[in-house]
Amino acid sequence: MKYNMKYKLSNYLFLVVIWAFTGLTHSQVPGNEPIMQTRVYKTIGLTKLKLYIYQPSERNDMEKLPAIVFFHGGGFNERPVWQFKSQCQYLVEQGMVAILASYRTNNRLFDCIADSKSAIRWVRTHAVELSIDENRIAAAGGSAGGYLAACTGLIKDFDEKNEDLAISSGPNALVLFNPPLDLPAHLSDTTKRLERPTYHAKKLVRCLKGRAIEISPFHYIAEGSPPTIIFQGTADKSVDFHQATRFCEEMKKFGNNCEVVLYEGRDHGFFFKYYGDEDFTSTMEYTGKFLTSLGYIKGETTIAK
Repeated sequence: MKYNMKYKLSNYLFLVVIWAFTGLTHSQVPGNEPIMQTRVYKTIGLTKLKLYIYQPSERNDMEKLPAIVFFHGGGFNERPVWQFKSQCQYLVEQGMVAILASYRTNNRLFDCIADSKSAIRWVRTHAVELSIDENRIAAAGGSAGGYLAACTGLIKDFDEKNEDLAISSGPNALVLFNPPLDLPAHLSDTTKRLERPTYHAKKLVRCLKGRAIEISPFHYIAEGSPPTIIFQGTADKSVDFHQATRFCEEMKKFGNNCEVVLYEGRDHGFFFKYYGDEDFTSTMEYTGKFLTSLGYIKGETTIAK
């Protein structure tokens, strides 16, 4: 009995030491809940930009898992990084590493793009450490975050200059939720729709200073662009759903894999779990099938009702 108690205590102390040195901020016993680890991927002055990395609680560390990096929405302003936590939990259950990324906000679009690219590059740089397959890294996000994910996949410039540019900041696939993809058209449409443009819209236009086309994913579509799936509501008051359909038409002209899933009558952000299970479940099952077709996920991808 004493031997068993000592054995259990030593095992417990061993696990405490392991958790402390791996930097885990939250852990779970084996089950449905993933393990979450927080890492700083970039420091700008006093600002530390973080990744919140979710992994399956039971996994073979010798197996390289596919990964997906989510960028939150919010019109390039400060928003909770946890917007896509439920999506992360679903994809971890399907055998992926799912990551939430913070980035600089306050309408600094060029900084936002640089940060998003840095996040993808950091994940690829640390692929061996995280047991991630560097050739199966997807970028995802909603609204402004979907735009940033698209930028990482399509726009070749605006990387952080002090990084190792030999390591690609481009993802291998894109999962986008109601993103603005044609930036000049989006700004024009926003101005036309609003009799009096909002302070945010005016600030965004001033920030771009006529350079919108330089950071417009639609204008960078080319042969070899990452396979993409887009979820879009037809009643979206923030982003014209025709942007998604035009984007995919252009992608297919260049022989790229692109799919739009339209949701009739849905407004902006319809896919978040806190708005209900139906559209969250639907979008994640479509995501699962899309990633399965690319070899990221194996087996059944439906959500238990």
